[in-house]
Amino acid sequence: MDILTILLIILVLAALGALPTWGHSRSWGYAPSGIIGLIVVILLILLLLGRI
Repeated sequence: MDILTILLIILVLAALGALPTWGHSRSWGYAPSGIIGLIVVILLILLLLGRI
């Protein structure tokens, strides 16, 4: 598998896990999705620079 495909699958799973729909994660706020957004931005920059 291509590394980009693996990263995409991991990001989709992380995005689903960051949704505050579970009872124990309602008080987390925007922290999980903010971290995932930061990872997506870093990956996009690396992709545009040709590092991935």
